[in-house]
Amino acid sequence: MSGTIESREAFLNKIASQLGRARITTPVERPKWKFRPQDNVLKDATQDDLLEVLQEQCKRIHTSLVTTDLKELSSTLNDVISEYGGGPIVTWRDERFSQWGLDRLMKSEWPAQNIDVFEWDHTKGAENITKAEKANVGITISEITLAESGTVVLFSNENKGRTVSFLPAAYIALIPKSSLVPRMTQAAKKMRELYQKTGYIATCINFITGPSNSADIELNLVVGVHGPVKAAYIVINDL
Repeated sequence: MSGTIESREAFLNKIASQLGRARITTPVERPKWKFRPQDNVLKDATQDDLLEVLQEQCKRIHTSLVTTDLKELSSTLNDVISEYGGGPIVTWRDERFSQWGLDRLMKSEWPAQNIDVFEWDHTKGAENITKAEKANVGITISEITLAESGTVVLFSNENKGRTVSFLPAAYIALIPKSSLVPRMTQAAKKMRELYQKTGYIATCINFITGPSNSADIELNLVVGVHGPVKAAYIVINDL
């Protein structure tokens, strides 16, 4: 569906007049900073180095982290689900689950154990939200992972609902080791490169750092205030 923009010029001109200046219509030149310390943090780190940084950060953000390879991914994921008490489970509709050998687990083994698994389906509308609300565990995939802060970056679309990551009681992010970058600086660059290459970037991008928590009231940390109480990262060695 495409939309239309009406009265754009008049709107922008009015804003400029309220600011007491003429409207700027020429492109703004990007400033060239003499110092860019954000580029130097962990700039020479290998993927193994970044994994170590991520592991240490996960201790601070109340997030468990396990590493595995594609051969053991199914059993590793099953173990984490068991630790979290089983289903119901809600997942994205993402072909990578199949590519990584998880079909048997999700479509056969879990149902055989009476564990309900719901795959996001945009044609079902509000039922997706209801399933996510009742789910014990939500499973998504991190597109870019910030080692420094322990943040996973999720690209939402019609098959990857954002509620999968914040409505269930527990949350699991599958993290390809190749997705690790030092920090937000490199994540922004990767997203820009993706857009320049494909002409597309998700309109909803979520940065999630462990389980929900807040210390707004008397500086007492409470986990699970606005979302999952528990979070686990499963790092997959895909290199």
